[in-house]
Amino acid sequence: MQFPTLADVVGHTPLVRLTRLHAGRNNTLLAKLEGNNPAGSVKDRPALSMLGEAEARGEISPGDTLIEATSGNTGIALAMAATIKGYRMTLIMPESASSERKQAMAAYGATLIEVSKDAGMEGARDLADEMIARGEGKPLNQFANTDNPLSHYRTTGPELWEQTGGQITHFVSSMGTTGTIMGVSQYLKERRDDIQIVGLQPADGASIAGIRRWPHEYLPRIFDASRVDVTLDIGQQEAEEHMRLLAREEGILAGVSSGGALAGALRIAEQVENAVIVFIVCDRGDRYLSTGLFAPER
Repeated sequence: MQFPTLADVVGHTPLVRLTRLHAGRNNTLLAKLEGNNPAGSVKDRPALSMLGEAEARGEISPGDTLIEATSGNTGIALAMAATIKGYRMTLIMPESASSERKQAMAAYGATLIEVSKDAGMEGARDLADEMIARGEGKPLNQFANTDNPLSHYRTTGPELWEQTGGQITHFVSSMGTTGTIMGVSQYLKERRDDIQIVGLQPADGASIAGIRRWPHEYLPRIFDASRVDVTLDIGQQEAEEHMRLLAREEGILAGVSSGGALAGALRIAEQVENAVIVFIVCDRGDRYLSTGLFAPER
């Protein structure tokens, strides 16, 4: 009997119907539970894809040091994937990330370098580029690496099509590196062009882990705006309130970007009828507990 490895069980995550947060107008609201992946987020998919494809092309080999800038989930997933495949992983991230994220990376054996909150992800990306230029490690570069959206084209998109029996009408996803929305959009649009792809970005002043509004010079090279039909701005309070609603009303403990995705899905539901609306719950909420966002109201 052949037993699966950890890498074999990435993906095939549940798609569940919300039962208490009603979408109205005969709409169906479905949550794709990516926190069920082994390292706890949707980023497990591109992490294994980027390592595996680079290895197949001969660009990296076990024992190499890899360098990546991350806001958290990709770093955790890459740390897991590097451990599975035998690589050393150096991760660069803003100091403002939750302690659970940092500890998870360290638990997998990754080396963590922090930049200031003011430097943010742009500063982390700049430092990664500098270290690679000095020959301190090899890049994966999730922001320009086509193996990132490829993982979602090969796995997430087909899963959603199969799980909805081809009835999906709207796909709602936060936009960070944009790998998820790019890959899923490409797959679904090839199946039926009228499926609406809804991308989420932070409203002015919002700082939501996993959702970004990039300055033009830092816009991910994998991003193609033509693959997103609708873009919604999500506010900080809106995302946090809907994150708590997911936990308290549906029993889904997820992060802030997932709350933003729910908020976006509910907005779409107010405008349509007889729709099957899928949104990505990109990670688990237990890696945000130290932030106090789930603390009891006083």
